[in-house]
Amino acid sequence: MSEPMSVYVYAITKADHPLDLEDVTGVGEEPAELHTVSNGGLRAVISESPEDLSVARRDLEAHHEVQEQLWADGAILPLSFGFVAPDEDTVRALLEERAEAFSQRLDELTGCAEFNIKGVHDEDTLLRAVLADSERARELNESIREGGGSYEDRLALGELVAGEVQTRQSALAEEVLTALRPFALAEKVSPPSQQYFVSVSFLVEDERSEEFTRAGGELAARLGEGVELRLRGPLPPYSFV
Repeated sequence: MSEPMSVYVYAITKADHPLDLEDVTGVGEEPAELHTVSNGGLRAVISESPEDLSVARRDLEAHHEVQEQLWADGAILPLSFGFVAPDEDTVRALLEERAEAFSQRLDELTGCAEFNIKGVHDEDTLLRAVLADSERARELNESIREGGGSYEDRLALGELVAGEVQTRQSALAEEVLTALRPFALAEKVSPPSQQYFVSVSFLVEDERSEEFTRAGGELAARLGEGVELRLRGPLPPYSFV
């Protein structure tokens, strides 16, 4: 007797979700047919798990296309890429075990979307601003550019600029959060990185999506030269499951 085939899980929905999956396919080089596993008032959208599953563009896009297709017709709990269960019975047991929590979260996410904001600060513009505002930084920079300045001067300039950059980017991040929080139900903030001074996901009610987007555009214009806000959305609530 053959062992049960492991299954790839895309999302969890309520039993009354339309589940229109005609125009999408699952993960894998030869994607298996999408189908569902049910237990009580919940369903999980699954396919057979491919042996060649990898973090490749093909599979990532397939994963998200299934979720976006489902989300277009109603609330879903989108699972992270790569969620594989041993078999369908395991998925049914999970639906039963977490039925109350899953149902409650689906109710909370109904009529909501995720918007992601990432902030990028142009390095040259930021450095010019630091030099314009800091007399000590200008002195050190001019001394070093003219061939003078000691190792300690270079170290001092680097520390001064790094501190100023962090302070300015922290203030910008807080300005973004403060401006957009009033339009959202919840937020998930990622730690700042070398690439983004702010990376945050907001959970926004559908009826406030246009208002949120407009506020984001006005904020981007207000922040001025050298600051770019990248807004993605509306999206399935990936960060709020």
